[in-house]
Amino acid sequence: MKYGILIINFGSGLDARGLADLAREAEQVGWDGFFIWDHMSMGWPIPFADVTVALAAIALATGRIRFGALMTPLPRRHPAKFAREAIELDHLSGGRLTVGGVIGVGEELASLGVEASARVRGEMLDEALDIITGLWRGEPFSYEGEYFRVRDLHFLPAPCQQPRIPVWVGGTWPNRKPFERAARWDGVFPMAPGGGPEDLLSPEDIAEIVAFIRERREPDAPFDVVATGHTPGDDPARGAELVAEYADAGATWWMESIHGLPPVVQPGEDALERMRARIVAGPPRG
Repeated sequence: MKYGILIINFGSGLDARGLADLAREAEQVGWDGFFIWDHMSMGWPIPFADVTVALAAIALATGRIRFGALMTPLPRRHPAKFAREAIELDHLSGGRLTVGGVIGVGEELASLGVEASARVRGEMLDEALDIITGLWRGEPFSYEGEYFRVRDLHFLPAPCQQPRIPVWVGGTWPNRKPFERAARWDGVFPMAPGGGPEDLLSPEDIAEIVAFIRERREPDAPFDVVATGHTPGDDPARGAELVAEYADAGATWWMESIHGLPPVVQPGEDALERMRARIVAGPPRG
């Protein structure tokens, strides 16, 4: 089991510099990964960090941990631009990037001019992933899709990581379609119905997801399954017990969900310091 931080990309102190500082602290105390949300707007008048800039800062501030955005709504990005940015981040970090793709939240995408059903956004995600990974091969590449097209593009250098930068696909369980999609890639980031940071899947849910994925992949083919939740930083033994249930169910990553939103943070509390305190307490290894 590996242990990562999953943190919001908005709010006071969570600009690119602030996120990079937290990632550096996470690495120092033994976390294996540092991942950030990828939102541009939540309907609130609060500061947001640009995800690509923040990931570049994290890449330069750290030297060991994996990092990335969980999850990027690829229907709102042109895949060629995303592919180029991912290559640069992979080289900047020495091959530590993980890419996460999801269809995105309909309301947020609509505010950016992408008004499409979940089915259409799923088709856009499939096309985007085909183009992104095609451009990562370092060879001339063309693609004619319904939503995206590229012609005679040749991106060099290829990513550090071969055969490709790991791709995790997100989806809401028990909706089967996103998990059929995820089975074609390198990992899955399952979410519970509701989609909020306090809506969590159980170990039993993770076991069902693992069984579903295994039926659709070659035996023993490497694949990451991410479990998300909260553990008490002041009680590592209890945290280790909780995480062990998810590991037994087949999860390969525990993602500590850290955010400054109610009910985790109460009125009057310093959200940033609350998040930092949980990070520096270290992963729940027991």
